[in-house]
Amino acid sequence: MLGRLKQIVIKELIQVLRDKRTRFILIGPPIVQMLVFGYAASYEIEHVPTAIVDLDHSQESRDLMSRFTASRLFDVRTQGTDSRQLASLIDEGKATVGLEIDAGFAQRLRKGETAPLQVIVDATNSNTALIASGYVSQIAQGFAGDYQKDRIARIAPQLMERMPSVRLEARPWYNPELRSRWFFVPGIIGNLTLVLVVLLTAFAVVREREIGTLEQIMVTPIRPAEFILGKTLPFFLIGVFDITLIGLVGSLWFQVPFRGQIGVLALGSFLFLLCMLGVGLLISTVSATQQQAMVTAFFFIMPAIIFSGFSFPISTMPAWMQWCSYLIPLRYFLVVLRGTYLKGVGLDVLWPQMAAMAGLGFALLTAAVLRFHKALD
Repeated sequence: MLGRLKQIVIKELIQVLRDKRTRFILIGPPIVQMLVFGYAASYEIEHVPTAIVDLDHSQESRDLMSRFTASRLFDVRTQGTDSRQLASLIDEGKATVGLEIDAGFAQRLRKGETAPLQVIVDATNSNTALIASGYVSQIAQGFAGDYQKDRIARIAPQLMERMPSVRLEARPWYNPELRSRWFFVPGIIGNLTLVLVVLLTAFAVVREREIGTLEQIMVTPIRPAEFILGKTLPFFLIGVFDITLIGLVGSLWFQVPFRGQIGVLALGSFLFLLCMLGVGLLISTVSATQQQAMVTAFFFIMPAIIFSGFSFPISTMPAWMQWCSYLIPLRYFLVVLRGTYLKGVGLDVLWPQMAAMAGLGFALLTAAVLRFHKALD
């Protein structure tokens, strides 16, 4: 048995590695996609196009405007004097945020009254609008606090020493600088591994059926179990290679720290690869051609990425979708990746995710093997 299994594995590796396009697919796209996602995928929003209309022309209004122009969060492209300009700039897409300082802004502040600041936000992209509105609120509150302190210092300096204050000291754990890249890069490892292993496994079996060699192999002394194991083992090794390659790029190029244990990550990767091999085999049993395998694979891949929590929090999904996410192995693997990379946690914390992937992997492989036997019959 071992001799026949060895020959199948060698045959599959030779078939994969002798093709220049396949060799490129194993190395080129993962690295390119890691670099693209690492630089492009980010929750951080900077240089928001901004237009400001100052109708007050006072020292206070100029001080407020200077806080926006000096911030890297906003890119003040226009400082007009007509409020009608804001609507046209936002409609034309030249500005995402519009600020209007009404006449009498400084006069209200000097009287101790509330001075309104009108903020118009293009909410076509709700995420950008929400974050930009938060940035505006932070700058406006900072200006209000500083102005209030200066006013009290001028009117009643003796109160400054007795004025109570509350200072917020934030202590972000695991990601002190709040870099979204540290969140995305470990997730990319799981996403790219899912795509590569599922597609390669599905195509390998379907290709044998499509060109007519599957029937020839089945009339040889090779048993179906040996054939299935020989077909999947090479892609398991390829998956291990890609996880290692992408992980090294993330740690060395993007400087994402790895604080956990290699053994825990290796165990999680092993269980995740078993799940993906099962999915690939299942797809191969319902596909007659490589085109059908491609379409069926993406029918699984896209929902898997969405339900995994890679970019959208699972807690914000409807309840029935949250229940569906428990059937996605990538959901658990992302917890393992981010837990080992950023938090440095071990099996005492990650064992539920390991158990879930083990259960899903066993179920998927069992269903794939049974379905494959039925397809052969």
